Amino acid sequence: MHKFFVGAENICDNTAYIYGDDVKHIYKVLRLKVGEKVSINDCNSHEFLGEIEQINKENVKVKIIENLDINNESPLNVYLYQGFPKAAKMDIIVQKNTELGIREIIPLITQRVVVKNEKSELKKVDRWNRIAFEAAKQSKRSVIPKVKDIASFNSAIEELKEMDLVLVPYENQEKVGMKKVAAAIEKNKIKNVAIVIGPEGGFEETEIEELKKIGAYIITLGPRILRTETAGLVCTSLVMYELSDIGGII
Repeated sequence: MHKFFVGAENICDNTAYIYGDDVKHIYKVLRLKVGEKVSINDCNSHEFLGEIEQINKENVKVKIIENLDINNESPLNVYLYQGFPKAAKMDIIVQKNTELGIREIIPLITQRVVVKNEKSELKKVDRWNRIAFEAAKQSKRSVIPKVKDIASFNSAIEELKEMDLVLVPYENQEKVGMKKVAAAIEKNKIKNVAIVIGPEGGFEETEIEELKKIGAYIITLGPRILRTETAGLVCTSLVMYELSDIGGII
């Protein structure tokens, strides 16, 4: 069954209206017809079973049939602070981490990040949020993750102080990995987890020291050096496996 995100303001009296690019996708690509069933999400994790009542070029009218007891979200809130990468690497970072269940992605400016035109880079945030939206639909998420505005390292430090667990993969760490962290913490007390990934050039040692001061775990992801776009995916996967819902039930 195809799934569509519809803002709560477009759902009223058991009727949902689909607007925008999804309309063309419905009648031109998916070729859905009146009477077919679809899944509707109100962007606030509420799911509904709907039946298409009307299709035109402006909108698609869907009758809400019943509430669906579906929640595909992780019980863990994972926030990815991603050292700002070059070129289009952020596109794949956003897409794949959305599929894994990330809650927010925060592009991060560190000492080894060079931003030639900050205004131009800020415009990319809208595109990244569209990528997150499409990835959320494809992976049947119940919530659309948010890509926040670009943050400075110092502002990120203040936010990280509020997290239950902060993980920082670092190429110079050899002893402490995710297994050791998982064994050392009280898992039932962990709700908000931050993953902090360095840019292509890695972190400066002074930045690692600042992260240690706020209680971050500096960890290894193994003996092989991973690219910045790979490190976040691996770390998110490990967190979701050790502390959340990837891996199934024993």
